[in-house]
Amino acid sequence: MGWVIGVVAFVVVGASYVTWVAGRVDRLHARAASAGRALDSQLVRRAAAAAVLAEAAPGEPDAADLYAAARAALDARDDDREAAENDLTRMLRKQALDPATPDGAAVVAASRRVALARQMHTDLVRAALAVRGRPLVRLLRLNRKHPRPAYFDIDDPTLIAV
Repeated sequence: MGWVIGVVAFVVVGASYVTWVAGRVDRLHARAASAGRALDSQLVRRAAAAAVLAEAAPGEPDAADLYAAARAALDARDDDREAAENDLTRMLRKQALDPATPDGAAVVAASRRVALARQMHTDLVRAALAVRGRPLVRLLRLNRKHPRPAYFDIDDPTLIAV
């Protein structure tokens, strides 16, 4: 009779652990997807601020190129997005951003928010991929309903105001 209680206790503990792991997989994937949406939102805000900056300074020699890079980042499809965002970052680094002007301050602040959102997204994707690689998760296929999260690999978007 004692061994039946032991087996039942073992099954209950095992089922509780598997349920906890499945919940962790679901939560990490949901957080990674949410961080991806937040990163996308911050990238759009930065591109819009860069377009406003380019429109505000039509006499600048790089204003047309900056505007084109901002529009390309706004209009990019998912597979071209990283390259467009990297081009925009390179164009923004060429600009002499004055934090005293509202447009310059907006671009610098948006770039800082992009850097923070990218770091959060990278950390959550790393955690989701780590939990996907655990043997129990692979064995029981607890990640089958979630697409594999992917890193968004862009240059460091932090800008330094002059």
